[in-house]
Amino acid sequence: MDLTTVAVTGGASGLGAAVTDLLLQRGATPVVLDRQPPPAEVDHEVVDLADPGAPEQAIARVADRHGGLDALVTCAGVDSCGQLMDVPTDEWERVIQVNLLGTARVVRAALPALERSHGRVVTVASTLGLRAVSDATAYCASKFGVVGFTRALAAEMAGRVGVTLLLPGGMETPFFDGRDEQYKPPPDAKLNQPTDVARAVLFALDQSPGCEVRELLIAPSIEGSWP
Repeated sequence: MDLTTVAVTGGASGLGAAVTDLLLQRGATPVVLDRQPPPAEVDHEVVDLADPGAPEQAIARVADRHGGLDALVTCAGVDSCGQLMDVPTDEWERVIQVNLLGTARVVRAALPALERSHGRVVTVASTLGLRAVSDATAYCASKFGVVGFTRALAAEMAGRVGVTLLLPGGMETPFFDGRDEQYKPPPDAKLNQPTDVARAVLFALDQSPGCEVRELLIAPSIEGSWP
C-alpha cells in the first residue's frame, strides 16, 4: 500500500524508533506517540497510553494535522519482572494498562481514520504472548491479551482494515535497561537488531490491497524463548 502517515507508538526508542527510521527512509511520514519526545526530528505526540483518554485525543490531533491516517504500529511496551507476590500492584497493573489496554485504546481511536484510508494495523505482541515463563505474569498476561485482541480484531475488520500480529523474540533494545541482573539477557545472548524486526513491520505494511499478512513470528535463530 502507499504509506503516507503512519502512527508509531513507542517510537522514541527500540523497535518503534527503528520502524520510524525505516519509514523516513521510505519517504513516509511517521508520527511518534510516546511518553518521551523521539530523538529523530519527526512529528510526535507526548502521550501516556495508560491514560484512558490520552490515545484518542492524540490520534485525533494526528489525523487532523495530516488529513487522515494510513497505518498504525503499536510498539509501546513495558515490563515489571518478579514473582507475582513481589511486584507492587501498581507496577503490575501498569504493564496491563500500557501493553494491552493501551494497544486497544490507540487502535480503537485510529480505526475510523484507517477505515477511510483502507489502512493497516500492526500490533506488537511477543513470543511470550504464546509461551509463558516464571516471573513474568504481568508481561505474559498483557501479551497473551494482545494476541487474542489482534486475532479477534482481524476477524472483525476483515475487508475493511488490514490487521497483522507481530510476535518478536528478544531484541537488543533499552527494554532490558534498569532490570535486576537476573532478568537481563546474559552477555552471550543472541538478540535480534531492532532494524531487522522493523523490516518485518514494513513487509506487512507493504502488502497489496486485499492481501494480508495475518501473523509474523520473528526471533533470533538460536533464541531460547521459541519454540
